Amino acid sequence: MDIEKVAEETPHLIFTETINPAFGLQAFQARQIAFNLGLSGAAFKQMVKFVFALYKAYTSSDSSLFEINPVLKTSDEKIIAVDCKITLDDNALFRHKDLAEMRDVREENSTEVEAKAAELNYVDLDGNVGCMVNGAGLAMATMDLIKLSGGEPANFLDVGGTADAKRVEEAFRII
Repeated sequence: MDIEKVAEETPHLIFTETINPAFGLQAFQARQIAFNLGLSGAAFKQMVKFVFALYKAYTSSDSSLFEINPVLKTSDEKIIAVDCKITLDDNALFRHKDLAEMRDVREENSTEVEAKAAELNYVDLDGNVGCMVNGAGLAMATMDLIKLSGGEPANFLDVGGTADAKRVEEAFRII
């Protein structure tokens, strides 16, 4: 399903549930999700279980995104995730060595992978002005100035506050 099209043409069909991280997903919220989907009977119960399992998987893996699209209700009232996209927080991978081992860098931006190997903080963007700074705050301010001047940042590259000549040289090569 193209969620952007749904949001534009029929926004009343999009339902949200805000989960307070101090309390976690509550049973009434999982039931509300199933209710909003128009489910009843066994499918309703299956969806409630599915939502709790999804929330548990999301929180226990330190993910920043869990997108299930589509979810299927079978003829025998089972709920199945047909496709999904999961984004793991790189900063939490040390707690999830099993997940880190499944990483396939061929699926990632090659420049970002190269920068990470050089211990540089790099994000590839679609602009036309390369940025290299020492400090994330300075990087954000620099990117703001580029935009204010009519340009678009081509990247976010923070060499860190303790960068030496070798690190800066590697950063220039990557840009």
